[in-house]
Amino acid sequence: MKNQLARSGFRALGTEINIQIAIETKKRKVADETLRETKKLFEAKQKIFDRFDPESEISRLNRSLGEFQPASEDLLYLAQRALYYNKISGGLYDPRIIEILEKIGYNSDFRKRDFSKVELPPRLETFAGSLKKDLLIENGQVLFEKRMDFSGIAKGYITDQAAAFLKKRGWKNFLIDSGGDIFAGGKNPEGEKWTVSIEGIPEEKLMLEINERGIATSGISRKKWEIGGKKVHHLVHPKNPNEFSFEIRTVSVIEKNTEQADGRAKVLVLLGKEKGLEFANKNKIAAIFLDYRGNIFISPEAKKFIKE
Repeated sequence: MKNQLARSGFRALGTEINIQIAIETKKRKVADETLRETKKLFEAKQKIFDRFDPESEISRLNRSLGEFQPASEDLLYLAQRALYYNKISGGLYDPRIIEILEKIGYNSDFRKRDFSKVELPPRLETFAGSLKKDLLIENGQVLFEKRMDFSGIAKGYITDQAAAFLKKRGWKNFLIDSGGDIFAGGKNPEGEKWTVSIEGIPEEKLMLEINERGIATSGISRKKWEIGGKKVHHLVHPKNPNEFSFEIRTVSVIEKNTEQADGRAKVLVLLGKEKGLEFANKNKIAAIFLDYRGNIFISPEAKKFIKE
């Protein structure tokens, strides 16, 4: 007998969260209770990483520069992962980008932000020194020499945490979609792999089939704005912050978990189409590029996930 879906939708992490669990009818109440608990998990993790919340853990640490501070396991983990992604990307992933984001006006909830009164500085400066000198981890504590923002990988990480929570509760077949950061566990109600579309690409052109995989889509289609006639977006290039490329609309990456997909997708956007594809091919990354002309470019590793 075909399973049914228990669903939950709510807003967290600055986006819409949608969760589906494939269930038998008799397990509806248990599934609904699990979904309520999963929502609480998202809300709790948001209180750690929300840079717009003055009471969040990241905000507290950003007010205590230059001294070691105790930190939660979640924050310690992502601080370590930030150093890792910074290293493997040659510095393209950089949590210090918060300073530049604020200078171009992105210092509050994007949905509520009025960019009309923002003045763009004559020149945006790159960061002096390596990240490992500004972000130190020691004995369960962290030291920020400069302010940090881990939101570039936090959404993927929290999605993975939610997936682990559902599995711990005994649910094997589910789909978590955190505003384009997706983890697909097990099978859909028909007993098949989950089918997932990519933002900006019509379903008749391309659909993915995945299970026990994470997908993250990074791009500039949602968060872009204009300051004094200059078009900008939130994916700032840390080594060239004065130039904002609009060549790529989105990059989607499929990985064994959502956090890894998240970290890689943003880097591929910053690399651009040619260098991004070259990097994806060299490192066997399953990546799908969509440019603003509607052209789709698929790495060899990603082709195995394309629905026939």
